[in-house]
Amino acid sequence: MTGPALLQKTWSKWILLFLFWTVLGLAFAGQHYLSRSKFGTPVSWNLAMGRALADWYVFALLSVPALWLGRRFPAAGPRWPQALAVHLLVSAAFSIGWMCLRAGFEEWRTRGAEDPVTFSAAFSQALGATFFFNLLVYWGIVAGQNAFTYYWKFHERELHAAALETRLTEARLQALQMQLNPHFLFNTLNAIASLMHKDVDAADRMIVRLSELLRYALDSTNEQEVPLRQELDFLGRYLDIQRARFGERLTIKHEVEDAAKEARVPNLILQPLVENAIEHGLEPQARSGEIVLRAFRRDGRLVLEVEDNGVGLKSGMKPSEGIGLSNTRARLQQLYGASQRLDFVSSPSGGLMVRIEIPFRSAGSG
Repeated sequence: MTGPALLQKTWSKWILLFLFWTVLGLAFAGQHYLSRSKFGTPVSWNLAMGRALADWYVFALLSVPALWLGRRFPAAGPRWPQALAVHLLVSAAFSIGWMCLRAGFEEWRTRGAEDPVTFSAAFSQALGATFFFNLLVYWGIVAGQNAFTYYWKFHERELHAAALETRLTEARLQALQMQLNPHFLFNTLNAIASLMHKDVDAADRMIVRLSELLRYALDSTNEQEVPLRQELDFLGRYLDIQRARFGERLTIKHEVEDAAKEARVPNLILQPLVENAIEHGLEPQARSGEIVLRAFRRDGRLVLEVEDNGVGLKSGMKPSEGIGLSNTRARLQQLYGASQRLDFVSSPSGGLMVRIEIPFRSAGSG
């Protein structure tokens, strides 16, 4: 923390402490003023306020060493017997010190008056009226200081735990994304290898596209969320590779709302879904395949859908989740917790539709 910031923070504490004792003094002044009026011995407000503030400002002065001792000897811990003994002795000294200061103030205030108050008289009166009350004030200061200290430590532990959890989440997401890149690379290289025996030029174009995709994937490794338009751009390059592989057998349709393009989505979230649609939906069949990409906003949520007209699921069967889909599900859980959904729905065309729902957040909102 910088010097000016530390100074400002220190002064803020002193100002708050001063206001606290002032409020207490005014409260007791009001009580004294009303009670004297009720019993027929009224005093002026200035007199009631002057005496009460004098009492509590002395407490304010003595609270400084009391707060220091409260930090130095905390009530809890293995050394609590020693702390208790210290506070018992100091509380008595605190009470006597208050009475000495208050008696000295009264002697000074009445000096030159018709009926001056001597130090011994003021001290004797305070001894009988306020000794035990002063003890309670001291223990109240120490208890309040200990409570604040424990609250602050608890708050710091919570912040520390939250920071650790955030770093753990980021590490998990980083590991998942690093797992996804080799998986994608392996599958794409397999596609290029199979194409090398059929169309060398097409395989060469696929290698160029692959280098662009890898550059993007490596450059964006630290980004967990990107605008949907950026994700669609990456997906478009990936689909160029797949079109070179399947030719006219593969058709892609986009049904994306303009507003949805600025929504924040997990980085590389669509590619595993499209890859799954191609691998399990279109590759097993000889006829042409169609993949429909949808993105729209609904009730404050972003809905992403990848639908194919492939072989679909047999009745009662669940889809097989490989590395790509299991990775996607884990990333969604890490990023959004219970606010996300990933569902598999039978498509009216006979294929399969994967639907993702996440909170809608604009890329411009940070």
